[in-house]
Amino acid sequence: MGWIQTLDFLFYLFVFLTGLCLGSFLNSWIWRTRDNTRITNGRSVCIYCRRQLGWFENIPLLSYVFLRRQCLTCHKKIPLHYTIVEFGTALALVVIFHHHVNDLGGRDLFSEWHVLRDVFFLTILLVTLIYDYLYGEVLIRMTAMGIIIGFLVNLIPLHHSAFSMLIGMVVAAGFFLLQYLVSRGRWIGGGDIWIGAMIGVWLGWPQVLVALFLAYILGAFTGIILLVLKKKEMSSTLPFGIFLSVATFITIYFGDAIVQWYLYLLK
Repeated sequence: MGWIQTLDFLFYLFVFLTGLCLGSFLNSWIWRTRDNTRITNGRSVCIYCRRQLGWFENIPLLSYVFLRRQCLTCHKKIPLHYTIVEFGTALALVVIFHHHVNDLGGRDLFSEWHVLRDVFFLTILLVTLIYDYLYGEVLIRMTAMGIIIGFLVNLIPLHHSAFSMLIGMVVAAGFFLLQYLVSRGRWIGGGDIWIGAMIGVWLGWPQVLVALFLAYILGAFTGIILLVLKKKEMSSTLPFGIFLSVATFITIYFGDAIVQWYLYLLK
């Protein structure tokens, strides 16, 4: 392994470890938000017995293994989703940096604003996805922040079209609003309208259509699998914010390619 490969390995190892720490922070943030506890209110505690955790109990991934998946005091199982969030966040952060460092022409074309924006988007998406999965709710204040900051960053330093973002927001939010009104809230929740507005601003027109299409494909595929495995019934509901979040992350990096591929098929 040459010195360049060694530097690349160390760089992505650092990114991965940073992602683990970010995922651990998001886990704590989500739980404290639900518990109505400030994120600055002391160190992490066991979610069951409320004992303050030692530093060795707060190491992402490793603590879950070394503690044998349980609290040292009350011995209740540590939820698996904590570890999944940490690992998933780390992988997603590696994808973000690999895209901007390698796929876009190397470090000479590295854009700090693009990276900061995408890390911000990732944070909002993960909080939305996890909170919706755990509690069946969408944090409106998070999506509102995503809309405002996403619009300003895309518009000012990145020079995206305001018209494209506004059209994307109206189309996506209107699409969910129409379903909400027709079904009187039975098909989707009001939080999905906010997510639609947010991803519309982030992706713009026509990329937002790709995210919507992918979200429904992912939702249908997941629903079929759960029905086959008898984990859900036909009358069961799935938090759609999960599929919107995953589809949006995919579209951020592959949306243009998917649109071009589709236009090529139409020729």
